[in-house]
Amino acid sequence: MDQRTELSEFLRSRRARLQPSDVGLPDYGGRRRVPGLRREELAQLAGVSTAYYVRLEQGHGENVSAAVLDAIARALRLSSAEREHLRRITKPARRRPGRGRSTRPQQIRPEFQQLLDAMESVPAYVLGRRLDVIAWNPLGNALAGDFAALPPEHRNMAWQVFLDPAARELYLDWETKAADVVGILRLDAGRDPDDPRLTSLIGELSLKSGEFRRLWAAHDIRDKGHGTKELHHPVVGRLTLRYETLRPAEEADQVLVAYHADPGSPSAESLRLLASWTATGPARPSSPAVRPDGAPTPDASPVHGDPGRPPTPPV
Repeated sequence: MDQRTELSEFLRSRRARLQPSDVGLPDYGGRRRVPGLRREELAQLAGVSTAYYVRLEQGHGENVSAAVLDAIARALRLSSAEREHLRRITKPARRRPGRGRSTRPQQIRPEFQQLLDAMESVPAYVLGRRLDVIAWNPLGNALAGDFAALPPEHRNMAWQVFLDPAARELYLDWETKAADVVGILRLDAGRDPDDPRLTSLIGELSLKSGEFRRLWAAHDIRDKGHGTKELHHPVVGRLTLRYETLRPAEEADQVLVAYHADPGSPSAESLRLLASWTATGPARPSSPAVRPDGAPTPDASPVHGDPGRPPTPPV
């Protein structure tokens, strides 16, 4: 991802979504040549010269101060995730010479996996860089798409949402889910613009999905948080579930996503039914096994077609 182009397009997209009335400026009427605020209006709000802002919007952010960035972020009404993205694409962190990127698959600590497996009644999985699904428990696997049966390159939330037709059936509000995924992926791209695997993923999604191309071009930024999801599961039907996102203290690029239903609700009963179905079906793996040193165990080869996977009961 070219950082100058990203900075330029991001600032333009954020400016285009604001009208003078949104920020307390008079609107003298008349048709504007482009949507949103003019550059001089944004510069006025941020307390910088128009020439300075124009240069920044052209992608020249090398010498901009933190105070000016904060002023521009306030003027653009940026969210906390958008502010983080702006800081990163303005002054990207580069790897020091001689320190290459590890090619080993990202994994979680064995103790973290033990915690996942102990959450027998809570569907949960762990997302790593570029929204890779790097760990899960049996109920999380049963709820969100049977990660264990996928080849490693397809254990990715963005790939699942845009390229797996089952995702459109699973997420009742697919458009919102898709927009969230793209916003998080773009935030990741700002954190590590030189990640070749992320570049490859974005290229594949852009080539194969028109919806992804449209959402990617919007430059919206999201971060994983908490909320409610409406699902239609092929085994237990419709579910209304709340989700929470938790970050391990020493693993900044990993997040635990856990789902739960309101106590006593029909969805809570459906989750219990799904947990029972998962527990009584043929044994299936949770996450790829790891040794205490973090390396895969000898029998932890990727599962490409789980022969013990039970057939989906009729709904």
